[in-house]
Amino acid sequence: MAGNLSNSAVSLSKLQALNGVFAVYKRQGPTSADVLNTLKEALLREAGITNSNPRKRKRQCMKMGHGGTLDSAASGVLVVGVGNGTKMLSAMLAGSKKYTAVGELGKATDTLDATGTMTLEKGFEHITRSDIEEKLKSFVGDIMQVPPLYSALKKDGQRLSVLLKQGHKVEAKPARPVTVYGITLQDFSPPLFTLDVDCGGGFYVRSLVDDLGKALSSCAHVKSLMRTKQGPFTLEDTLHEEQWTLEHVLKVLKSCPETAASSKPCPESDQTTTEPHPNLEPTAAVVEKPITKIG
Repeated sequence: MAGNLSNSAVSLSKLQALNGVFAVYKRQGPTSADVLNTLKEALLREAGITNSNPRKRKRQCMKMGHGGTLDSAASGVLVVGVGNGTKMLSAMLAGSKKYTAVGELGKATDTLDATGTMTLEKGFEHITRSDIEEKLKSFVGDIMQVPPLYSALKKDGQRLSVLLKQGHKVEAKPARPVTVYGITLQDFSPPLFTLDVDCGGGFYVRSLVDDLGKALSSCAHVKSLMRTKQGPFTLEDTLHEEQWTLEHVLKVLKSCPETAASSKPCPESDQTTTEPHPNLEPTAAVVEKPITKIG
């Protein structure tokens, strides 16, 4: 009994020591919010804590959030802030990101990715590798981009994607300035093509692929999408679900000053092509979880 209490005290101490940012691997399927909730529950459970009535806020709570949404169909780096680290999430949201996207020519969808309903089908046999590389040049640098309708952007406090699914009419958001440091065409096996994209905050990869298809006198959508880097975090830095423990998180946790210095966009990019950032919320999501100790 004493041993159990001692272990519980140690785990609770570790939980209270969580202050900073780290990265987890988001697989295809769950939403970014789902990932955050699963992670949060795992850490609280390990510390011997269970959720209290959410309507009754307590002084003791776990503050956690993520620094930019990834679509449910996307995978890769999801930056998480815990404790004081949540203050760094806005910087992560606006900072540099890298993606690998597989696009498919000849088919357009309402969501601009493979989860949507096909809205258009056009020929693509005329398109060559050099055609794609030439068109990509116009998407690099400081450009204007129209965000996709199905996105985490909000209208009157509601996500556009939610409003559309509820049958509401949603007008396209106006084009806004975004920065693309580089885009590389890694592979072209018609109708599929693979892009590596290095971009700043607010850039949507789905819009990039859609716009590229139109520029090629065809159409296109994103077949798969992976975020390979956000700020200082790469895929190699991410914790997979089996590693979502207090010990693993404490080992990889980065302090706020350390992360702030490396989350700014880097002007000297090693990429040479451009692409849109897929899932970006206007503000970072922060969740305070009221908790109650078990026993």
